[in-house]
Amino acid sequence: MRRFLAFVGKEFRHIVRDRWTTIILLVLPVVMLTLFGFAITTELRNVKVAIYDPSRDDATRSVEESLAASPYFSELRYLAGPGGADGLFRSGEAGLVVEFGERFEENLERTGEAQVLLLIDGSDPTTAATVASYAGNIISGALRQDPAVAAAPFKVVPQVRLLYNPQMKGAYNFVPGVMGMIIILICAMMTSVSIAREKEKGTMEVLLVSPIEPILIILAKTVPYFAISVVNFATILVLSVFVLGVPIAGSFAALVAVSLLYIFLALALGLLVSTVAADQASALLVSGMGLQMPVILLSGMVFPIENMPAFLRVFSGAIPARWYIQAVRKVMIQGLGFAAISTELAVLGAMTLVALAASLGNFKTRLE
Repeated sequence: MRRFLAFVGKEFRHIVRDRWTTIILLVLPVVMLTLFGFAITTELRNVKVAIYDPSRDDATRSVEESLAASPYFSELRYLAGPGGADGLFRSGEAGLVVEFGERFEENLERTGEAQVLLLIDGSDPTTAATVASYAGNIISGALRQDPAVAAAPFKVVPQVRLLYNPQMKGAYNFVPGVMGMIIILICAMMTSVSIAREKEKGTMEVLLVSPIEPILIILAKTVPYFAISVVNFATILVLSVFVLGVPIAGSFAALVAVSLLYIFLALALGLLVSTVAADQASALLVSGMGLQMPVILLSGMVFPIENMPAFLRVFSGAIPARWYIQAVRKVMIQGLGFAAISTELAVLGAMTLVALAASLGNFKTRLE
């Protein structure tokens, strides 16, 4: 029994000494439960609403108050005239535009019918359908509680119009997300594993004694993955346009520019991972869990960022894929150009500089 306990104690010491094993066993379950518990939700949250209300009567005010009190909608703003939904959606100032008809309450009392138009950003068809359903139910419920209207039979069927994706094709939503995920997968994971393989086998020291400077050797190893990622980007783009029917409605040059910047950022992240990973298994763990899970859960690829709690929305700002997917949707789906994605380009550029500086600095101290 003493020998058995000695072996058990030895295994415990090995686990504690290996920080990556400790992270997998103790930290990873907590992180996964937190991310999955808060990020994975089909509920709607914090959809910005703009309202055009030419009648300004009790019925429309009752609807507006119900929308404002709902946890699903936020930041109500009023429009001076109809037809401004496109600009609001492009700038991100609204996710739903409600346009009431003229003499709304008067028409309900006299004829039992009135017009209300719901304009929704259809870039994400799942979210768009949920927004339409929630808004329609809130409008109907508010009118039933209005004494002036509920006394007589009425019928209000909101007309729903989806901008950018009237056919509600799912490809419009997942193609930008898949592009962001594949680029991270190829660049960051494969680059980190490639350099970690050299370090694990002991051949990196052999390369470093060559006449070429160490940093040039490391950067040279990333060039093939850059070329492969460019080919993957072109392939995905061709398939999305000609097979899946997702158009490039905006500037093609802007799409290429932000994609090349994102590829370079992913390469820099791969270099950074390789500086902290001593072997291939560690590199796969850090790049796989550290990059892939946040991309899937917190980038807006699958679950809308607006639905997440405030602390996760703030944390998602540090996820490069969020900004890339956001920029691709603006260019491909909403038909915008360089000016509309200037913020995304600036953020991705700053992230690239930080990641490149950190990775190069770490390589300089560890590999020379």
